[in-house]
Amino acid sequence: MELGLSGLASGFDWRGFIDQLMEVERAPQKALRTEQSRIRERNNAYRSLQTELEVLRNRLRELRDPNLYAARRAQVSETSVATARAGTGTAPGTYAVEILQMATTARWQGVANVGAALAASGDLSALTLAAAPFATPVTAGIFTINGRQIEVNTSDTLQTVFDKIAAATEGQVTASYEAATDRILLTSESELVLGSARDTSNFLQVARLYNNGTGTVASAGPLGTVQGQRPLASANFAIPVDDGGAGAGEFRINGVAIRYNASSDSLVIVLERINQSEAGVYATYDPLSDRIVLANKTTGDVGISLEDVTGNFLTAAGLIGGSLQRGQNLLYRINGGEVLVSHANTITESSSGIAGLTLTALQTGSTTVTVETDTDRIKSALNGFLEAYNRVQALLENYTASSTDSKGGVTAGVLAGDGDANEIASRLRTLVYRPLPGFSSLADHLADLGITTSGQDNRLSLSDSVRLDRLLRENLAAVQRLLADEQAGLLTQLDAYLERLIGEDGSLLRKQASLGRQTTDIDNQIADMERLVQATRQRMIESFTAMETAQARLNQQLQYLLRSFGQNR
Repeated sequence: MELGLSGLASGFDWRGFIDQLMEVERAPQKALRTEQSRIRERNNAYRSLQTELEVLRNRLRELRDPNLYAARRAQVSETSVATARAGTGTAPGTYAVEILQMATTARWQGVANVGAALAASGDLSALTLAAAPFATPVTAGIFTINGRQIEVNTSDTLQTVFDKIAAATEGQVTASYEAATDRILLTSESELVLGSARDTSNFLQVARLYNNGTGTVASAGPLGTVQGQRPLASANFAIPVDDGGAGAGEFRINGVAIRYNASSDSLVIVLERINQSEAGVYATYDPLSDRIVLANKTTGDVGISLEDVTGNFLTAAGLIGGSLQRGQNLLYRINGGEVLVSHANTITESSSGIAGLTLTALQTGSTTVTVETDTDRIKSALNGFLEAYNRVQALLENYTASSTDSKGGVTAGVLAGDGDANEIASRLRTLVYRPLPGFSSLADHLADLGITTSGQDNRLSLSDSVRLDRLLRENLAAVQRLLADEQAGLLTQLDAYLERLIGEDGSLLRKQASLGRQTTDIDNQIADMERLVQATRQRMIESFTAMETAQARLNQQLQYLLRSFGQNR
């Protein structure tokens, strides 16, 4: 029998009775919880207000930035001739621009035919189509000469192909190779007709054999080319590539060192290495003319320097001995002045002398560039400030207002009656919407910018944008002084107030800290009260348990007596 269970001996649910008494004992705790909830609501309200005030401070600092009033925008009359961008501080005005000559890129053209011939002699019996150093690989299939089809495989030698031509045309067409000119020659007693719409092999195109209306057709140019995917040492250069014998070849382009290994690096790899270097050029290989070309990455009449250091790559590649195709500089005039020069098609202060103005030439011709203050940016910043200011005032109105329902019940805002909140709303309005003494009558008050208040609340609105536009256009300095004067400007004073309010040790932050401490103190008070409640509860449980124990003993004794008297009768 567990005497600690409520009412087993006495029949009285004393545990329920204790719980009810403890709830009565906790009434002060509930009151404190209610008070704590109100304090937390106030703290959350001030935290939300702090967030909006920080946004307001950011917006006003954008509006105070001197660069905002020095911002410029540029408009171009002929957008096909040039585009323009005006930087901070560009002198407003109109600029007549005449593009006389566009800048072009300088190119270094290597010597043509740097690849060795297909074969050193006319003997082609061991040279297969697959191994022949053509500019383009030969594909297997058929090609047609004088209406006769010739089928070739890539394993055929060139001599085998020549024999197939003779066999297919019954000896009327003969094919031969001239090692001295590195060309294939077709001859016939009658006019040669090469190719058909049903050809599946590209042999005639690879061999550069084209109809000319006669009985003799020779390749349009030398056929042997450099094989870009093979190691340099076996890539079919007419002058073998040498890396000095140790795999440490080196050359310089515009003073930048490029290294190579003739046994392992291919032409493709070396050209990519050039392109990715700081040499400032693009390197390409033209297989049709069998030459390497370097092009400056930038425009202008500037040269390209070349030097073999270890080995002979530049010489073997035909670059040493090549020629410079000079680029052109951009030539232009501004406002009819002397001809000015720029290496690039972009005109900057360095060549034009106009601070902050950047022009990009697109083609030769004339255009007019108009530079003016970027008033749209100022208006955007001003509107952003007004929106942030109105959000703060709307938040304060919501927190401090009281409303009455249809039954006359009044609901107060979370900060209703809070002097600090009302003071912030009033102070913000005073700082923002008051005339500033000592300022020009043109702009000493926000009303001069077309900004008004309804008189019914603390919010502001731009009600006269025409007035603002005119003032920005005609008296920008007065607007800037009113808003951003470093000593007494409207926003300077407002910024100082916000710093005192939400700065590192601002009063609003101290307010939140104080409210936070109050909620912590209440938690501590409630904890102390609950410990007392629990101690009281424990004492009552112990008392009632003792009562249950005594009652149980009495019940046992009574039962004993009843049994005893019952037996004696």
